[in-house]
Amino acid sequence: MDPPMPIFVIPFPVINPVAVEIGPFPLRWYALAYIAGFVCAWLFMRALVSREKLWRPAQLRPTKEQIDDLLVYAAFGVIIGGRLGHVLIYDPDYFRAHPLDIFKTWQGGMAFHGGLLGALAGLTLFAWRQGLPWMTVADLCATVSPIGLFFGRLANFIRPEMWGRPSDVPWAMVFPGAGDVPRHPSQLYEAGLEGLALGVLLWLAVRAGALMRPGFVAGLFGVGYACARTFCEFFREPDAVQEALSNGLTMGMALSAPMLIAGLVLMALSFRTRRAIA
Repeated sequence: MDPPMPIFVIPFPVINPVAVEIGPFPLRWYALAYIAGFVCAWLFMRALVSREKLWRPAQLRPTKEQIDDLLVYAAFGVIIGGRLGHVLIYDPDYFRAHPLDIFKTWQGGMAFHGGLLGALAGLTLFAWRQGLPWMTVADLCATVSPIGLFFGRLANFIRPEMWGRPSDVPWAMVFPGAGDVPRHPSQLYEAGLEGLALGVLLWLAVRAGALMRPGFVAGLFGVGYACARTFCEFFREPDAVQEALSNGLTMGMALSAPMLIAGLVLMALSFRTRRAIA
């Protein structure tokens, strides 16, 4: 049963998906979100590795110059993994029939969990080639990941896509392409929880010395994201074919469960590793 129509509905702020046109080339907000996320993450990681008080004396970690290379590995991993994740997990039948559409990333369609696996592959290759501890590199990437999540969810809102379930809350919106029913602006919920709230939590952990326990920040990110994503799934409208599972579960919930378990394991290992070093 649909919720009653609210007396007042906030109009959706229709924004041109093209931020600026440079000659014949349109620069879309979706692409700008990724660019802003990568640039801010790069600057933040360079600042983190240069702050000695955040690390144990002589703790092995990337240099500021190596962070430049790490960004390239991570960026390729996120983009390739995110796109392949969407293609293989959410809509394989469509892309099997339209293989050239796989490369049309400007039309949207990036899966976070696929991007995470791609980023893990990239940072693993980087750590191996540079002779750096995997957990330390993972901690750095985890610390800055909420930045990209924040910008990405804002891009989902502007596009608009991944809107929420029908609702009668005062801030419900009628999204273009989603019918006349007011809905939760679930993209903004995710930007707030997966981006801002999780980012603040990780930064507080870093300020408290979490980077001195390799693996802890990466584990905390996994646990925090899994909880935030699962909570937001109750407000986000799942695609009936691609995302909705039985018993009220969604694909986002199912894919977040392994993240929760892996995060707890990493956090536990970080304490054992720290005791061994001390």
